[in-house]
Amino acid sequence: MSKSTETEIITQLDTLLEAEREALLRGDLQAIADTVAQKEQLIDTLNEGADRQADLSGLHHKLQRNQALLDGALQGIRAVAARMAAYRRIRRSMDTYDSQGRKQTIPGDVSRKVEKRA
Repeated sequence: MSKSTETEIITQLDTLLEAEREALLRGDLQAIADTVAQKEQLIDTLNEGADRQADLSGLHHKLQRNQALLDGALQGIRAVAARMAAYRRIRRSMDTYDSQGRKQTIPGDVSRKVEKRA
C-alpha cells in the first residue's frame, strides 16, 4: 500500500470517527449502526498495510473516546430497559407486606376501555 493511499484511508477513518462521535452525542443509534461496516472496512484495509504506528496514535485516542461514549450509551439503554420492565411488573401486580411482615400480592387490573361522557 502506498503512503498516499494509507494517508487517505487514515483521513477517511478520522472523519468517520468524528461523525460517529457526533452520532453518539446525539443518541442517533441508526447513524452509529451505519458507521460500523464502513469503519470495519477501513480498519481491515489499514491492517493490510505495514509500518504506520505513528500515524495511528491520533486514531487510537479517538477510538478509545468513542468506545467510552458507546459504553455509556449502552449502559443508559440497559437502565431504561430495566426501568421499563419494572413498570410492566408493577402494572401486573404489586407486592406489599402486612403488619406481621408477610408478603402479599395485589393483582393489577388493567382496564383497556375508554369511557365517553357527555
